Parts: sequence; C-alpha cells; structure tokens
Amino acid sequence: MSFAFKAPPNRSALPRRLALGAGLSLWASLTLAPALAQSPSYPSRPIVMVVPQAAGGTNDIVGRLVSQKLGELLGSAGVVVENRPGAGGNIGTQSVAKAPKDGYTLLMTISSSQAINPALYKNVGFDPVKDFRPISLIGAVPNVLLVNPNFQARTVGELLALAKAKPGQLPYASAGNGTLNHLLGEMLNSMAGVDLQHVPYKGVAPAMNDVLGGQLPMLFASLPSSLANIRAGKLRALAVSGPTRSPVLPEVPTLGETVPGYSGTLWIGLFAPAGVPQEVLTRLQDGMSRALLSKDLRDKLEQQGVELAGTPDKAAGPEALATLLQDDLGKWAQIVKSSGASVD
Repeated sequence: MSFAFKAPPNRSALPRRLALGAGLSLWASLTLAPALAQSPSYPSRPIVMVVPQAAGGTNDIVGRLVSQKLGELLGSAGVVVENRPGAGGNIGTQSVAKAPKDGYTLLMTISSSQAINPALYKNVGFDPVKDFRPISLIGAVPNVLLVNPNFQARTVGELLALAKAKPGQLPYASAGNGTLNHLLGEMLNSMAGVDLQHVPYKGVAPAMNDVLGGQLPMLFASLPSSLANIRAGKLRALAVSGPTRSPVLPEVPTLGETVPGYSGTLWIGLFAPAGVPQEVLTRLQDGMSRALLSKDLRDKLEQQGVELAGTPDKAAGPEALATLLQDDLGKWAQIVKSSGASVD
C-alpha cells in the first residue's frame, strides 16, 4: 500500500479535524471493545482433530504425527486426535460439519471418505465441498496389494493367472464396502478380467489380522498401515497401487507395470467446518504450512510412506486440496458407477 502525502491543512481547519478525529476514535474504541473482549486469542484451549477412521489406519497415523507438530506451532494447549469411525467415515465427517464454527474442531480425512462416499451412499449426510473449508493438502499414500507369505502367487502375473484358473474362488479383504481398498480390488477385476471376491471388514486392522492369520489370502491396504508387517516379513507386497514405485519400497513394482493404466492413490487433507472466521482459518492454514515445511515432521511422514504434496520449500496449500477434491469427486463417481458398488 502507498500513501500520498499532502501539505498540512490551514490552521483554521485544524481544530475541527482534530475534534472530528477524536470523536471517531472514541466511537471506534466503544464499538470495538466488546468485540475484542469476546474474541480471545486463538487458540486458547485444545483443538480436537477428528479422524473419522479407527485407530491404527493411515489417517490415524498421519493425524497423530501432524497434530503434535501443529499444536507446538500454534502455541495452544495442544491438538488432540479423536477417532470417530463408522459408516465408512461418514459419522466422524458429519460430526465436524455440524460442529461449532470456532476452529476448535477440525477434520483430518482421506479421499475415500471425502471424495468416494458421496457417490457411494444414497444419503452421505454432508456436502464434501459446501460444509467444509480446506486447510491443507498433506500428501498421497499408495495402497499395497498384500498377500499372506504362504500364498502361492509371488507376483501380480501369477496372481492373475491363478484368479483366471479359479474364477470367483479367491477372496480379498477390505476395510469395508466402498472403501478405497474395496474399489481398488474392483478396478483390478475390471481391468484385468478376473473375479476376485470381496470380503468387507469394519476397518483395515481386522482385515489385515485375518490375512496375517491365513484366513484370507490377500488385501489392499495403505502403505503406512502395512509397512511394519511388510518389513517384518509377515506380509508380502506384490505391488503398489500408485503410478510410480514408492521410495520406501523401491523393489516392489506398481500394478500398472502388469495391468497397464491401473493407478489409484489415497490423499490426506485437513479441513475446518464452513463458517469458521477467516482470521482463524488463516491461522490454521499458516500453522499447517509451517508444520509441513518442518524437517522433523516431513521425515516422519516420509518414513511412513506418505508422498508429501508441495516441495520442501513450499507446502501445498488449501487451493491444492480444493482442486484435488473436485477432481476426485468426478473420477470416483464414475468408478463407483461402473463397479456397481453401493451402500444403503
């Protein structure tokens, strides 16, 4: 902003202007004092970060790492993660949409809840765009096609050959109907011409437990939720679902290397309810930007297999999250329709 300086006013006009200025200053102080008294410095108490999935999954792992750093940077009493799972993420998401618009309740969510559920449920209970304001896109996470170590197929090619020889006889587990790891299996069925049978669970942890125990041969699971078991040799990774190999598992091929065109990743983002005051939203966006530029948080997230958005010098802001959400709403609506998946 620039200012144009003028010559001082004539002496006869000066008393009137000083009087007017004093009157305006008194009016402003009387008018703004109550507002300032009612708006303590934000944040003045703990912020609740709602994760609409069960503990132990990707979103929970990322949420706990981010909440710790964000709480440090905001100088609040902390950011507390609260898991509110159910209905594929709808219950927790709805609760944030209806929460007070004061910035003390946030939504750490994933693309399957925010971008897939609106196409999957007849009444999802929230508007993914109108009910929320984007704070920050954190990054993307590939899923991994995992099998029990005793399963006979050791490559995607061997798995597809086995599936074609035994149509409808090979089951795969998922975190539930309409979740991303369910739809990744349906996408594989469609693109590879096989018939893997879907077995839904209530969350990725029980699904993975049954594959670990040998009750089911395979599942799709996010890289952060499965990395420890892969490294321990308790699960074998056949392929990752993203367009490129993961730096964390460079020896594991992509599904697209065997099934051309196959690609599907999970993104993670932080939202606030629509209606949060702009100054509060800006403070949260700035806090997340600083958090995601901090080396300690970046290192922890990358070690979990999160492919961070933005660069080490510039975090991906709210605009990137808003654009990605709009794009994925259209993309997954088409995939859900073609797969015939639905949840009442």
